[in-house]
Amino acid sequence: MKKNKLSIVVPVYNEKNLIIDVLKKLKKIKIKNTDIEIIVVDDFSTDGTRKILKEKGSKFADKILYHDVNMGKGAGLSTGFKETNGDVVIIQDADFEYDIDEIPSVVKPIFDGVCDVCYGSRFLKNEYKGYKQNQLANKILTKLSNFMTGLNVTDMETCYKAFRGDFIRNIDIKEKRFGFEPEITAKVSHNKLKLIEVPIHYYPRTKEEGKKINFKDGIRALYCIVKYK
Repeated sequence: MKKNKLSIVVPVYNEKNLIIDVLKKLKKIKIKNTDIEIIVVDDFSTDGTRKILKEKGSKFADKILYHDVNMGKGAGLSTGFKETNGDVVIIQDADFEYDIDEIPSVVKPIFDGVCDVCYGSRFLKNEYKGYKQNQLANKILTKLSNFMTGLNVTDMETCYKAFRGDFIRNIDIKEKRFGFEPEITAKVSHNKLKLIEVPIHYYPRTKEEGKKINFKDGIRALYCIVKYK
């Protein structure tokens, strides 16, 4: 029986305290009849993350790529996607806001042929904890995205997005930062791909702990919803 392959793309910027623990956890994922590759893209970290990756990263990651300048999460994902070989590709942030043990449940519907794209939703079972203003902003952006795309998702801004590999490798991603989320959602709609959601848990960090999304990113997301409609 031919083995499946899953690619996990990890964009990282200034996560020296967490990156190795995240990679160790990813390395422990087991999915029946599936090989897993881990691809890390360091977006010109300045806190010592690069040094740690160069010293220890190869024990846990299959490929580590380094940007020469800081460009943003979207740029990191674009770099990583092009290096994947998986039948399915999923995004993993370089922290523990999302439960890594839930990756198999997010990618399973694609491997099973149920859909082309699967989002892990923090709203399906009301698992979105943390800042109320962030929840409200996410809900508003998601509703606007749905209006523009004709989709019916509950969590457009989720990190846990999984795609058929042949689709995501061939998409030209324009957005360099967090505008990636509405852009890729619009392009899923444009390509008439079947998208479903599965429930996931969420453990948000504070800004003091390293959370990087801010008000400007929300404004950019709003702009991107209209731009890529």
